[in-house]
Amino acid sequence: MNSHSRRNDGHDGMKIIVDFIYRIITGPEHRRRIATPLFAGFFAFLIFLIIFLARKLDAFLHLAGPLSYPVNYLLSLPLFIAGAFLWIWSVLQFIRARGTPVPVNPPPKLVTEGPYAYIRNPMLSGIILMLFGVGFFLESPSLVFFFTPLFVAFTCLEFKLIEEPELEKRLGDAYREYRRKTPMFIPKLSRLSQQVGRDAQGDSLARKGEKG
Repeated sequence: MNSHSRRNDGHDGMKIIVDFIYRIITGPEHRRRIATPLFAGFFAFLIFLIIFLARKLDAFLHLAGPLSYPVNYLLSLPLFIAGAFLWIWSVLQFIRARGTPVPVNPPPKLVTEGPYAYIRNPMLSGIILMLFGVGFFLESPSLVFFFTPLFVAFTCLEFKLIEEPELEKRLGDAYREYRRKTPMFIPKLSRLSQQVGRDAQGDSLARKGEKG
């Protein structure tokens, strides 16, 4: 089998997965009710498995933590709190749009408010920050330097090959335009400054209205 055939087989495999998820999302509601806890449970299991394996690898290789107490706490807590805040903020945006954070039961429309105005996957960004925070807190070099980067690489690949093609298939040009303008993980400074300016202008107008 040549490389071209292998690429075609891989593309066909991804297309089957994309079509499967698309059918769940656009199909009868009972499918989503069944699939949602299964997908959520699998993802939660994956996160705990990553932490468990990292701890086991640390013990097996007798690895010392990248940072010791209290420096690890001073670094881990801000990372975990920032990640939790970003994740919760993202989830609330999905709930407000009548959806869930689970990929098989998303909001019916494209969400571009809140953190989604700056990056395409703030929910995953929050989880990554929390994993790094847990890694420093547990003094686990395996979690900080191996398992979390591996998780980032895997989820980026899954997002590009499965989630985004499904979003494009379901939402069409609206998602393509959003993807063109919005980075995946790192927000554009110009967009942040524009939002700060809009917020400041809104506060100024509100104060003028109160005075009037």
